This record gives sequence, structure tokens and C-alpha cells, in this order.
Amino acid sequence: MSSSSSILALLSLICFTGQGLITRVAAKSHVHIVYMGDRQHDNTKLITDSHHDLLATVVGSRELASELMVYSYKHGFSGFAAKLTESQTQQLSELPGVVRIIPNSLHKLETTRSWDFLGLSPHSPSNILPKSNMGDGVIIGVLDTGIWPESDSFNEKGLGPVPSHWNGVCESGDNFNATIHCNKKIIGARWFINGLLAEYAKPLDKEFHSPRDAHGHGTHTSSTAAGSFVANISYKGLGLGTIRGGAPKARLAIYKVCWNVLGGKCSTADMLKAFDEAIHDGVDVLSLSIGHPIPLFSDVDERDGIATGSFHAVAKGITVVCGAGNNGPSAQTVSNTAPWIITVAASTMDREFPTSITLGNNKTFLGQAMFTGTEIGFTSLVYPESKGLTTRGVCESLSLNKTIVVGKVVLCFTTMGRRAITNASAVVKEAGGVGLIIAKNPSDALYPCNEDFPCIEVDYEIGTRILFYIRSTRYPLVKLIPPQTIVGKPLSAKVAYFSSRGPNSITPATLKPDIAAPGVNILAATSPLYSFVEGGYAMMSGTSMSTPHVTGIVALIKRMHPNWSPAAIKSALVTTAWRNGPSGLPIFAEGSPQKLANSFDFGGGLVNPNGAAEPGLVYDMGAADYMEYLCARAYNNSAISRLTGKKTTCPVKKPSILDVNLPSVTIPSLRNPVTVKRTVTNVGAPESIYKATIEPPFGTIVYVNPTALVFNSTVEKLTFTITISAIHEMNTGYYFGSLTWVDGVHAVRIPLSVRTEFLQPHDDDDDED
Repeated sequence: MSSSSSILALLSLICFTGQGLITRVAAKSHVHIVYMGDRQHDNTKLITDSHHDLLATVVGSRELASELMVYSYKHGFSGFAAKLTESQTQQLSELPGVVRIIPNSLHKLETTRSWDFLGLSPHSPSNILPKSNMGDGVIIGVLDTGIWPESDSFNEKGLGPVPSHWNGVCESGDNFNATIHCNKKIIGARWFINGLLAEYAKPLDKEFHSPRDAHGHGTHTSSTAAGSFVANISYKGLGLGTIRGGAPKARLAIYKVCWNVLGGKCSTADMLKAFDEAIHDGVDVLSLSIGHPIPLFSDVDERDGIATGSFHAVAKGITVVCGAGNNGPSAQTVSNTAPWIITVAASTMDREFPTSITLGNNKTFLGQAMFTGTEIGFTSLVYPESKGLTTRGVCESLSLNKTIVVGKVVLCFTTMGRRAITNASAVVKEAGGVGLIIAKNPSDALYPCNEDFPCIEVDYEIGTRILFYIRSTRYPLVKLIPPQTIVGKPLSAKVAYFSSRGPNSITPATLKPDIAAPGVNILAATSPLYSFVEGGYAMMSGTSMSTPHVTGIVALIKRMHPNWSPAAIKSALVTTAWRNGPSGLPIFAEGSPQKLANSFDFGGGLVNPNGAAEPGLVYDMGAADYMEYLCARAYNNSAISRLTGKKTTCPVKKPSILDVNLPSVTIPSLRNPVTVKRTVTNVGAPESIYKATIEPPFGTIVYVNPTALVFNSTVEKLTFTITISAIHEMNTGYYFGSLTWVDGVHAVRIPLSVRTEFLQPHDDDDDED
């Protein structure tokens, strides 16, 4: 098998369920990742040879070792993935140099207006888009489902030579010619499938064994992060405008690790290989719209893949941006919680697609929809009433009498999501209906119905009022008008209903998510094989869409500040974020009920690109800070050494996790007064004075010492303490506040999140006496 083919085989295992290649695996053999820590030297051939030699000592020959070897990890860290029996796994684990052996696991996948909404209009000379030359020279690595290279969003117009620090390659494969399909925009493209195929011994149908995107997700995220300018793009006439990515002149390196199987799956073995290659290739930013469902793996558990790979990437100065997940609005659902990752929640923006619903009594309600076509004049409106024990008006289990539905609009109710809507529209259309009104949980995430069937979403209140009209009228009628595009005031941003929420289920004292960005009804390029594509573009919703927004912004900041660390960039994003939207209106969080957003909904707030480029102060972190975090988490020395690849010994006295230099303070269990320390680095004017402004969480008293920070040409870093005390001895939920350092130009804000608990067992990780 060629190297390209073997890589392709690995990729299939990671992301999706499909059909294509079948790899034979010995009975009871499964892919395991043999982790050997940090590489001991820079000769990658010797490293790979040593991996084969090590495996050969267990399987009996170098030839068989080569056959069983899936990947050799040799750039960011040392190790390999191989097909092993339980006996072979046990033998390998006892050999010198082997840190740990873990089984392979699967992860799942997680615009015309959004960039103007965030203040990055290309027509304004004062924002960071022109100041950063649109991210030119920055390389964004995207781990996803691949790319559709023919899309106009990946044209190379106006781009200069490939950045000199690029060390990667473009690989040919099924319907993907590296010479033709890579250019000055798509400068690298690889695929990794062996980890998936070694486990998923079924053909991959509707897939390409190449970087080509059969799903559409990867093309969408890539074009959102770094797509070129394309004029006159819309989705069925909605959202018309010029489409582009956040960093239109940044370059793309594509790592296809997710495949069109089981709804989109990505294997740990393949992702770790992609991280390993990306570190070698010279990417500046990595974007992953991939996550793992609750319960999460610990920070030092290599089965996570993302936490391990991103740790090594960040150690090399590569910023890693990941999605928070789509399991909201329930608490403690946020994923990708490692502190070295930038974790992104999803918000709406100031754009909606309102649709008028006029009843026969001349009352008009507004829903939202994504269908086109002509107005549906007054026609009969029906609701399938339940009879006996049969529930008929529920969208996901509609039972319709064709003679009653033909030529009419149907109303139904659901507590489900996209599948219920598409199923209901199909049932109504098959029965001869001409439209569908769906009453559901309030949410701005829209889903088109198959074949442009008119389906309009309303909340339960409006749905109930329509139902009461039907029940009180002998011949109920309704008129449906196709949607329009509305932007700007009075629309306000909200945290999306589906966006996963904090607190962090692994480490409650580490705030997650970090930041929010637009992730609802995002128009971007996609694969023509995507179900709801229109002219090569589609609207999608999810933290998968918000993640590349932040990735693009990180690329702009990296262009302006090439020496900033990943932690400095993360701090800049968090401390300058909007708590109110760009319009000044408060940001709410969708849920049941809707409420004002807090730090567990959106971290620091809605991303503010122009503010983040000039934050004034940053809460920086390096290797020593991450070691402090890992020791504070009480992970043992061997577990930490496995993650870092270096022998680590934690101090006898465990550090306080509250002292890790994060741009936030979260105290899950405040009993006695707690004092935490933070260090800030001045990245603004050398001569500056910052004064503290405190917004204490309800029921607490907060002191800062000192109350002023004085910087000059010789003083760039200063340390201060924050002391938080509870006013009342009682158990509460979380309350939220902030500490802001102000110098008259900058407002450097960190969130404070505190819960007082006096009747719970003491946990040293939560607070200090």
C-alpha cells in the first residue's frame, strides 16, 4: 500500500461511517497508541526505525511489525499506533521507553454578515483586517473532513508566495490532484484514515480517499476561517452579500481526519498523527471543530487525543482553537476543557430571516424560515388532534390523513431538533400538504427542509396561540410569506441554545468556555455533496461554525503580534470580549427560560477582534504554568510525564489551582476567605498606570492588592492578589462578577465566578483556607 493510501485508510477510521476499503485485522486485534513521550532527538528516520524495532521484538519480525504499524509519531512527540492483541499490548507495556499504551477511540464533529457584525468590515481602514494585511503569511491548519478545492472561496487571487516557514506537502488521492487542487491558498492537504479503517472493517461509501471533502463540514469551517472574497453569494436569496473568511489572505493546511461514517467520526490515532505532522509542517494556528461527549477524559489521558496533541502544539507556539460542543443548554456539558486550548461557544448575530404568518382573523405572527418561492395565499390550516392514546400532533411522529391534509398547512409541536423537523416536512409533503409550521424550543438555529418545502419555525407561545385559533374556528386559514433578511438593530446577539455550557466537569476551577463567536446560520462554502447545498454554499449552525471565526481572528492577531504566545492570544480574546453586543444591547443565553448570559455561557463574552489586537495587558502562560496546573490537579508525576514527554516531579506542597495564571477566577466552593494571585504583562504603552475596578459576585466581598499597577520601560510584569470572602454562611449557586484594570484607553476584564458552599465535603482543588 502506498503512503498516501495508508494515510487515507487511517482517516476513515477517525471521522465518519461510510463504505469503501476493507482492512483485514487479526482476530482480537485493535488499534492501540503506544505513547513514548517527548522525542529524544531530531532524526525522524531513526525515531521511526526504533518504533518498528520495538514492535518487532513483540510480534516476531520487522516485516510483520511493518504490516501491523498504523502510524509513527515522530515530530511533536514519540510513539506509534499499531494493531495489537491484548497479549502483545501487555508485552509492549513492559518494555523500556514505553510510557503508556491506550486503545484508539472516536470523536465526533461538533459568512456574509458575521465579520461585519464583529467589526471587521474590509471597507474600514481602522480595524485590524487591513492592519494585519488580512492575515497574509499566517498558516491555518484545519483538522476536519477535508476540503472542496474548486470552491471560489479558495481562489488565490492577490496572494503572494507560499510562506517560507511552510514545510508541509499536498498529497494526491481520489479525485484530488495535488498539482491542480493545491495553490497559494490551499498550500497543504493530507488525509489520515488508517486508525479508523483498522477498527471499522467496512467499506466507506460516499467518501474520497484523499483530502477531498465528501461531507461539507470541513469546507465550511475552512472557508469561514480563511476563505477568499466572493461576491453576490446567498442561500436561496437569503443573506446576500460578499462572502469571505476571517483572515482572507491566510493560507490553509488541510488535515482530513474525520470521515463520513456514523454521522461523522474521527479516531484518536488519526488525529494524533495529524497533530504530529502539523507541528512539523509549520502551521501557526490549528482549528478543530471536533469534540468528545460527556464524560470527558482527563487532561493527561491520551485517549482524548485533542488535549494531548494540542499540548504538544502549544508547547511549540501553535495556538489551538476548539469548539465547546453542541450539548447545551444543560450545565457542565462543555468539552475541550484543557487550559491550553481556546474553547469557543456559539452565539447568534444581528441577522434574522423573519417570515410572516397571517391567520384568517388577520392576526400576524413572525416565525423564521429558509424557504424560497412565492407567497402561499390564504389556505386551510390544520392540527392533527390526538385521539385516545394516539398522539398525532407531535412533529417526530406525525400521523396524517391524506384526505384531510391535501392542499393545507399543518401545525405540529416538537421538543426535538433537526431530525424531527425534516421528518415532519417529508410526511406533510407526501400527504399533499403545502406547508408546515413547527412549534419548538426558542432557538435561532434554522434548518431548511428538503426540496425547499415551506416549513416555518415558531416558539411554543406563538404555536399555542395558532393552535387556539384553529380550535376556536370552524374554517381556520393561514397565509405564509417567504422570509426576508433583516440585519442590524434592534437585533441582539444571544448565546445559542445548543452551545455547551460550563462549569467545567473535569476542573470546575478552570473557566470554560473561554469565548463566544457567531455560530448560528453561518453562510460559507461547502461540498456539493452536502444535503442542503445551494450553489456551492450552505448555512450551518454549531460550535463547529463559531470555532473557525475565532481561528480567523487568531490568525489576524498572530500576523500583528508574531511573538505572542498562545496563552497571550487567549488572554487578549477573553479580557477584551463584549459582555454586551456590538450594538450595546445585553447578550442573553437561549435556554428554558432565556436569561442574561454569564461566564459559563460565553466565557469572557462575545469575541471583540479589534479590542483583542490591542489588549493593553495579558495574562501570559508558558510551560511552567501548565506544569503548575497539572500538579495542582493532583495528577501523579508519571501521568504528567506521559503527557509532557519529560520527567516531571511536582512539589511536595501541591500548588493551588486557583493560582494558575488564567484570565479568569473561578471558585467552585468558597468557605473561608480565599486569596489568589495573578501576573499581567504590559503589551501596550511602556509608561502606563492601570487602576482596578471591581464588580463583586453577589454575596461576596472582593479586595485587590495593589489597587494600581504602574508600568514603565523596565517594569513589564506585575503580580497582584485578589481576596474573595463570602458575606453569608450559606450554600448558593454560582454568582458572577469581574475585575477590570483600566488605564483610560484599555479595559482589561477577567470574569469572577464564585459559589459558596458550607455543607459540602472539603475539596482542596476548589479553594484554600
